[in-house]
Amino acid sequence: MLLLGAASVVLLICVACLLSIVQWRIRSGKGKMPEGPAPLPIVGNLLQVKPKDLAKTLEKLSEKYGPVFSVQLGSTPVVVLSGYEVVKEALIDRADEFAARGHMPIGDRANKGLGIIFSNNEGWLQVRRFALTTLRNFGMGKRSIEERIQEEAEHLLEEITKTNDCNFSELTGMPFDPTYKLSCAVSNVICSIVFGKRYDYKDKKFLSLMNNTNKIFELMNSRLGQFYQMFSYILDYLPGPHNKIFKEINALKAFAAEEIKLHQVSLDPSAPQDFIDCFLSKMQEEKDNPKSHFHITNLITSTFDLFIAGTETTSTTVRYGLLLLLKYPKIQEKVQEEIDRVVGRSRRPGVADRTQMPYTDAVVHEIQRFITLIPTSVPHAVTKDVHFRGYVIPKGTTVYPLLSTALYDSKEFPNPTEFNPGHFLNQNGTFRKSEFFIPFSAGKRICPGEGLARMEIFLLLTAILQNFTVKPVVSPDELSITPTLSGTGNIPPYYQLCAIPR
Repeated sequence: MLLLGAASVVLLICVACLLSIVQWRIRSGKGKMPEGPAPLPIVGNLLQVKPKDLAKTLEKLSEKYGPVFSVQLGSTPVVVLSGYEVVKEALIDRADEFAARGHMPIGDRANKGLGIIFSNNEGWLQVRRFALTTLRNFGMGKRSIEERIQEEAEHLLEEITKTNDCNFSELTGMPFDPTYKLSCAVSNVICSIVFGKRYDYKDKKFLSLMNNTNKIFELMNSRLGQFYQMFSYILDYLPGPHNKIFKEINALKAFAAEEIKLHQVSLDPSAPQDFIDCFLSKMQEEKDNPKSHFHITNLITSTFDLFIAGTETTSTTVRYGLLLLLKYPKIQEKVQEEIDRVVGRSRRPGVADRTQMPYTDAVVHEIQRFITLIPTSVPHAVTKDVHFRGYVIPKGTTVYPLLSTALYDSKEFPNPTEFNPGHFLNQNGTFRKSEFFIPFSAGKRICPGEGLARMEIFLLLTAILQNFTVKPVVSPDELSITPTLSGTGNIPPYYQLCAIPR
């Protein structure tokens, strides 16, 4: 048995070496892939590309190889696009050619080509279009999306207030970690649309789901998760902690499957109550079509996609935003002054207020620019052989558009490593739009929940600051704002804050 196991490992290594050599020959062929550092067998460009700080090392390589270059992540050749002009040309000007989803082993293994985020071709087009239409329709129903967010903001404020019920001091407040409260608030908005209901912040099952969601994002961006992305063709055949992420994913899918079963019992096709009802009705319409993309497995996967995408990225942005306001209390004061002047204390902040609140709007934009939550974007791929800037990118090649290089462009945003709302303000104090602001990516693969996320970030932050002043438990100078994990996503340090009623 030991000999058999050893033989299997040797065989895997030989296959990996062969794949590396083949990919190198393809990449180095005349008129083929862009230039880049020479890869080694099996490990590819692991010596040059650091999984723990993926975007930064790719940005560094672009200084040597130019705005279009290639690296090999394990056995996978990847074309990297650096700089706003190059990213714009690919994702916007030539959107159709760069519209495919690229190789991302965790998503590929979890979703098996289904759902909204990691799917391709006609299945992706149909399900994405259906999801966008359904979300839009529910946003214009009896209760608009804005109203849903405002109501959830009230629940969040109540939960924050409860932290001060015991041992409260008007000067210091009671310290707490905002992670789960923010996750519950943001998740409840998407839950109301997808599942037709919200959950109590103390609900054990709901808190378990928040834990699953947070762990998935952390594991994906951990060093182990990034190693899996590079070497899944070996690790898929081996036991180990890299498989833990799929247990977390399966837990969320099991929850989605339970909710779908309940919806199947109560379904009234003439009066759908949420996304699941609409999808089930679509399944009935196409039940005689053997090629339909609307089936139960795709519903589970799409529900999972909406749930996790509608929870983790937005809640992490708000959490990171609060950390930045703890670090820079004078910026928080200016936001509160504007809230008091435009909104006051007697009503909820609304989306319509944003145009009258240029400084707050600038702060919200600067938070998203500064944290660059998904610096490499979710991988793209080319839909055919593409002639691009003097190179030929073969069909199916994975592409990493470095959104970070647009968001940190020093000509567009002077001193980009500084957190400065002035990046989005004109000299007269009005809000300044920027084409370089692409935190949700761009083109045909732009995040379908962009509008919802932007609304949530603005309304939740303004609701919190309207009612509370947030203060750190240590000196602002001691607060670290450097991501603790930085793979395909940036994760902020865990921290505690005190919320002082205003």
